[in-house]
Amino acid sequence: MNIGYARVSTQDQRPELQLDALAAASCEQVFHEKVSGQGKDRPELETCLKVLRKGDTLVVWRLDRLGRSLNNLVEIVHGLEQQGIGFKSLTESIDTTSAGGRLVFHIFAALAEFERNLIRERTVAGLAAARARGRKGGRKAKLTKADVRKAAAMLLDPLMTKTEVAKHFGISRVTLDSALKREGYPQNPLFNRQQV
Repeated sequence: MNIGYARVSTQDQRPELQLDALAAASCEQVFHEKVSGQGKDRPELETCLKVLRKGDTLVVWRLDRLGRSLNNLVEIVHGLEQQGIGFKSLTESIDTTSAGGRLVFHIFAALAEFERNLIRERTVAGLAAARARGRKGGRKAKLTKADVRKAAAMLLDPLMTKTEVAKHFGISRVTLDSALKREGYPQNPLFNRQQV
């Protein structure tokens, strides 16, 4: 059975072009929705994927109607393939039920993998370059070394609590504890007083 899926991004777009093409492709059932491709919630697509059975073919008008990105598209089609479900994109003339269509889609999958690897390599290279310049990855510390020294000095006052010191710097007690530990301040019992 051919089952179609159509999607338009905004309320202004009309699905008729897609619906007509899917009807011409002999789709016995068509799911369609108006939702951005970037949105994670696509209830009609989820229902469509649940309805598909081994031997069926999912048909779309164009590749970008199905996937949010190349990686997402490859993931969906790979999942269909594992269940014995075919995939057709009418505009791009891709049909994974044929040897040529499978070849084209495997090329897409290789490109998606290549893109993921490039992103990973750029991230690793960027972190290495930052470390070489003396910067560490991760979030910038909320307290400078001078702030931590000041906080430690404030905590030596028997009338000052950690909660008050944290509030003074606009941070939580957990962040204050982490900063004191990071800068090597001993776990002074005075530092652990609770607000009374």
